[in-house]
Amino acid sequence: MSSGNSATGEACASGVDLSQYDEEQVRLMAEECILIDENDAVTGHASKKHCHLMENIEKGVLHRAFSVFLFNSEGKLLLQQRSPEKITFPECWTNTCCSHPLYRPEELIEDHQQGVRFAARRKLQHELSIDPSQINLEDFIFLTRIHYLAPSDGLWGEHESTVLFTENDLDHQAVPNEVKDTKWVSQEELREFMATAEQQNVKITPWFRLIVEKFIYKWWSQLENLDTSQQNEIHRM
Repeated sequence: MSSGNSATGEACASGVDLSQYDEEQVRLMAEECILIDENDAVTGHASKKHCHLMENIEKGVLHRAFSVFLFNSEGKLLLQQRSPEKITFPECWTNTCCSHPLYRPEELIEDHQQGVRFAARRKLQHELSIDPSQINLEDFIFLTRIHYLAPSDGLWGEHESTVLFTENDLDHQAVPNEVKDTKWVSQEELREFMATAEQQNVKITPWFRLIVEKFIYKWWSQLENLDTSQQNEIHRM
């Protein structure tokens, strides 16, 4: 695999002081994400830190990412609350797992989104201790792509993502440095959760709120026969 084009703004990004953050989360900021253009074509790679700095996002830096929605046999969706140690969107509630494929051979495979599926399985283990042997890559159903831009604070933000659904009864245990809490919700429980979040001072990640408002309930009602006709679409929000 060739090294590709690394981001030219890395030098600028390296000037940001990370000493205030959790040591493990800082280490993860050195991982190499996959840079893409507006059509999801790979253009190079850059550190997770570079990709999540708002100064770079505002210049158009876009990286490949994914959001996993895990449902159990009762049709309930697993939510997670991000750890307070997370650098972006700490303590926010969101969908089951949200992360990035890395610039490595197995996660760059484009055919049938194999690279993203591999990354999703890796991160489900990393964040929720889900044994990879419980998940076949084919268990992930790729639905569509969403490009959105959302600031976390004045310094950090997000600009991504690919949506994956899977229905499976999987044992999980939150990894404290990644996940503060989890819970299974029905459609009705999610509606109530979202409707009362602001009143209850509950923080929600912007990508999860967007997907809930625009897509989730239609997809949820089709779990037994998901519509995959929008796999080639990119929803620009």
